[in-house]
Amino acid sequence: MVSLSLNRFVDRCKKWAFVSKNKRHHRMITFFHYILILSIGFMFMYPIFNMISMSFMSLEDLLNGQVHWIPSTFDLTNYQTAIRVLDIPNSLLSSLRVVFLPAISATLSSALIGYGFSRFEFPLKKMWLVLVLTVFILPSQLTLLPQFVWFRNIGLLGSVWTLILPASFGQGLFSTIYILIFYSFFNMIPKSLDEAAYIDGASEGRVFWEIGVKLSLQPLIICLAFSFVWYWNDYYRVSYFLMQTDIRTLVQMLNIFEANYTQLETMGELTQRINEPILMAGTMLSILPLLIVYFGLQRYFVESVDSTGLTGQ
Repeated sequence: MVSLSLNRFVDRCKKWAFVSKNKRHHRMITFFHYILILSIGFMFMYPIFNMISMSFMSLEDLLNGQVHWIPSTFDLTNYQTAIRVLDIPNSLLSSLRVVFLPAISATLSSALIGYGFSRFEFPLKKMWLVLVLTVFILPSQLTLLPQFVWFRNIGLLGSVWTLILPASFGQGLFSTIYILIFYSFFNMIPKSLDEAAYIDGASEGRVFWEIGVKLSLQPLIICLAFSFVWYWNDYYRVSYFLMQTDIRTLVQMLNIFEANYTQLETMGELTQRINEPILMAGTMLSILPLLIVYFGLQRYFVESVDSTGLTGQ
C-alpha cells in the first residue's frame, strides 16, 4: 500500500515536472517571438516616430542637445508654414483627382479579369495567365513612352484620362497583383453557387455582380487601399503625363518644397529660414492621408487572412 502510494506520488511529480518544463519552454519561445516582433516593428516605426517628434520641435529645441524625443513645447508653427508652402487646399484636391478614379478603375477591372480567369475556360488560358505575370516582371518604364506617344496622338496628354484608361483595362499600377488576389479569392468560391444562379435564369453579368462582387468585399477594399497608396505615391507617372497642366499633387509639391519655401522667403512672406522640423512637418502632411487609410482599413486586412469560410470545389 505504501509502495503503491509512493509510486503514484513519483508519477505525479514526473507529470508536474514535464508540464512545468513544457510551460517554461513555451514561455521562452513566446518571449523571443515578442522580442523579435518588437525589434522589427521598432525598425519600421522609428523613422515615423522621429518624424512626428521633430515636426513639433522649434528651432531652439532642434539646437538644444538635451531635447531628443519630446519637444519642450508642442508648436504648430511648422505645420502652418508647411501647409502654406505645400498649398494644401489645391494640392490635396489635385491628389484626390489623380488617385481616386484610377484606383477605383484598377480595382474593378482587376476583379473582372480575375473572375474571368477563375470561372471560364478559353483557349490558351494558361498562356494568358503567364503573360499577365510577365507584365508584372517587366519594368513599367518600358511602356511609358508608347503610352505617351499614343495619348499625344489622340489628344489626351495632360488629362487624368491618361491614368484612368490604362487602369480600366488592367494596366494600372501593380494591377497584376490585384488580378492574382481576385483570381485566388474567386477560386475559393464554390462553382455550385454559379450553377444555382444559372438555373434561376441569371445572366453572366448578374452572377458576377451578385456572387463575385458581393462576396469579395474584403479583396475589393484591400486592392482599393493598395491602389490608393501606390497612386498617391506615384510621382514619375503623374509628372510624365500631366507635366503640361496645373495639376500638382502633394507628392510633387513635396519634391519642390525647398524651392517654394525659398520663393516665399524671397517675397518676404516667410521670415524664418528653412530647417528640418519644417521639412518633417511637410513630409508628415504628405503621408497623413495614407496613415488615415491604413488605420481605417486595418481590420479588413486581418479579416481577409482569417476568412476561410468558403472552400473551392
